[in-house]
Amino acid sequence: MIVRILTEGQFNLPGAHLDDLNDIDNQLVEVVENENRAEFKRLLKKMLDLVREKGTPVPMDEIVESDLMLPQPDITIEEAGELFTGEGLVPD
Repeated sequence: MIVRILTEGQFNLPGAHLDDLNDIDNQLVEVVENENRAEFKRLLKKMLDLVREKGTPVPMDEIVESDLMLPQPDITIEEAGELFTGEGLVPD
C-alpha cells in the first residue's frame, strides 16, 4: 500500500501493518471527537512513525498513486476534525 504523508513524501507500507494503522486511525477519530489534544498529538505521531518505520520511502522521482493520504505532522486537532470522522482515513 502506498501511503503519502503530506509535506514528507510517499512510503510503501506492507499490508501486514494495515490493521495497526487502522487501529490508530479509529482511536484518532475518538480523540478528535473528545477534543483531547495531548492524546491526539501522541496518536498522530504514532501513526506517522508507524508508516515511516515500517514503510519504505518511494523515490521522489518515481510517480506512484497514493492509496492513502495522511495529514502533515503539524496538523491541528481542529483541522483534523474534518479528516478523522466516521471510519477515519483508513477504511475498515
